[in-house]
Amino acid sequence: MDVAIKATGLRKSYGDFVAVDGVDFEIPKGVCFGFLGPNGAGKTTTMRMIYRASPVGDGSLEILGHEAAGGRNDRKIKQKIGVVPQEDNLDQELSVRENLEVFARFYGLDRKQAKARAVELLDFVRLSERADSKVLELSGGMKRRVLIARGLVGAPELVVLDEPTTGLDPQARINLWERMRDLKRKEATLILTTHYMDEAEQLCDSLVIMDKGKIVAQGRPRDLIRQHVSSHVVEIEIAAGRHANAGPSGESAAGAIAELSALAKRHEQHQDRLLLYVDNGEEVVTRAAQLLPDAETLLRRSTLEDVFLRITGRGLEE
Repeated sequence: MDVAIKATGLRKSYGDFVAVDGVDFEIPKGVCFGFLGPNGAGKTTTMRMIYRASPVGDGSLEILGHEAAGGRNDRKIKQKIGVVPQEDNLDQELSVRENLEVFARFYGLDRKQAKARAVELLDFVRLSERADSKVLELSGGMKRRVLIARGLVGAPELVVLDEPTTGLDPQARINLWERMRDLKRKEATLILTTHYMDEAEQLCDSLVIMDKGKIVAQGRPRDLIRQHVSSHVVEIEIAAGRHANAGPSGESAAGAIAELSALAKRHEQHQDRLLLYVDNGEEVVTRAAQLLPDAETLLRRSTLEDVFLRITGRGLEE
């Protein structure tokens, strides 16, 4: 399979602070590849080196057949990359159509070509009926769709999306997911950063989790879940004082929790919850009902969020 991006020993420092610490990864063409990690993990710095907003520190970074280190090929690389930033930097006073047409001129399209490209992209992001609306009149979800359209003006081979759905309502997020799936069907290569684990599971063919400048896990979402956590999680509400006489035989809550924990591959006890990582979820739920009949119990499928917490020990928003 052709490779879109290959990094070998990629490193970036700011003074004594090492933001990216010698990472290796390879991104095939035509996939959606995710970068996950807490703030300060190094993912944003890595992304900025990929779309050439920041020079490579050390190591090798090959992008669409061009070596990025040294900056000699930046113009060639940028011509093939579209960027969808997290922040809204559209011209608020121009119409949706004008935003795209002006941007198209930067790519060397003449006026006629720019108009045609704007029509095509507005149809792709389902905003043809708002072509003449000023950007400031649009909802947050619509603005994100305009940003995606603008990022595609140059017909890029590689599209970088930096937290594209942050702050959007569920309906707008799902709408954007569909547009990103459409891009994959057109064989574009997508690179995505997100704080939403469900988004990464839905969209990413493969991903890396970064922490403290290093890659601490990489692979396909379901493979990472199988590798690092169990197939299911049983969550049991264990609020203090609620289960002093836990079961029909009067077992103590502490004894019940100890027995349930012993049934799990791994467990975590928080102030008001017990999390049991198991592969025999229904059996554990049945036993929990016997030992803690008054407790609220939930059985769910393990997710990337569980993988992240298992590997880094903290949530994404720290």
